[in-house]
Formats: sequence, structure tokens, C-alpha cells
Amino acid sequence: MKTILIRPSRDADLPAIAQVYGHHVLHGTGTFETTPPSVEEMAARRADVLAKGLPWLVAEVDGQVQGFAYGNWFKPRPAYRYSVEDSIYLAPQATGRGLGRALLAELLAQLQGRGIRKVMAVIGDSANAASIGLHTALGFERVGVVRACGWKFDRWLDIVLMERSLGWGDRMPPQDSADEAAATALAAAAAGR
Repeated sequence: MKTILIRPSRDADLPAIAQVYGHHVLHGTGTFETTPPSVEEMAARRADVLAKGLPWLVAEVDGQVQGFAYGNWFKPRPAYRYSVEDSIYLAPQATGRGLGRALLAELLAQLQGRGIRKVMAVIGDSANAASIGLHTALGFERVGVVRACGWKFDRWLDIVLMERSLGWGDRMPPQDSADEAAATALAAAAAGR
């Protein structure tokens, strides 16, 4: 039986993270990057996310990192501080086993605990059924398609925009993270969940 662990990433995970992401850069349309970033570049990206107080998680199977997910500000301006864009990537051998669902579910829970109200998925390639299906299964709604905005593998690619509200969503003004988590727990209890 495989042991699956979703946990915060560590510095030691960076080579595996870079390898997973590099595969998608070279072979997939989920990212529009065309040159795999180095381990050092991935370390800088991770440090940026963590410095913002946002999560960067890994999925570990039998001690081996098989995927990662993180949230980063949707846009850098202050008014967007309650909105993030999620990113999730799995090693090719890790797909189809529920690992992506577990990883994204934990990411959403951690983002909600930090007071995030809106999560956006900007999915590369409108034919990316796996990512669109994963996000749909976890409550994201499709809000649009930007047609032919990326050029990769000698073809035009769309991006699919999806969104999901967390916690109180837009029903209340934002509060600090501790208040947000408490208010969400109270609302769930009141709803009998």
C-alpha cells in the first residue's frame, strides 16, 4: 500500500519540484513556459510565495515527491490581497490516482485558513481536461476562456479561467486570518455541516 503525505515543501524538495515542473514545461500545455527553470529559480519562486505567507505544498508518495501545489497573489496590487491563483503539477506517473485532488483540497483549506476569499485557476490549454476536471470536482466554476493567447508546440493555445470562493467569499468584508477561520467555522456549524 502506498503511503501518501501532503505536507509543506522543504528546501530538500526543490530538485524534485524542478523535475516535475520541467516535465510539464517540456511536454505539456498546462504551463506556457518553454524553458524549464533551474532548481535555483524554483527556489526563488518558492521563497517569494512563502514570504507572502502563502502555502507551497508537496505530495509525497512512499517518501518521494510526486507533485506540488501553491497559491500566489493573483495580481500584485493591494486590492487583490484576498485573491490568489493556484498552481498544481504532478509527476506523469502520479496522475489518475487522486493525488491531485488531495493536494488541491489541502491547498484550498490552507488558503482559507489564511483568510483568502477567492482562488483563480488560469489553466493552460482548453483541451486540458484533467486540470479542468480536477478544479470542477473541487467546486471551481468556469468563468471564461481567453482564446489563442499562447503559442507553444507550434500551435495557438487558450487559457481557461475558473474561480472558487472560500470562506465567506464576498458576503462579508475581509478580516484577519484568525477571525476569518473562526467565522468560517461558525458559519459551517450554523449550517449544520
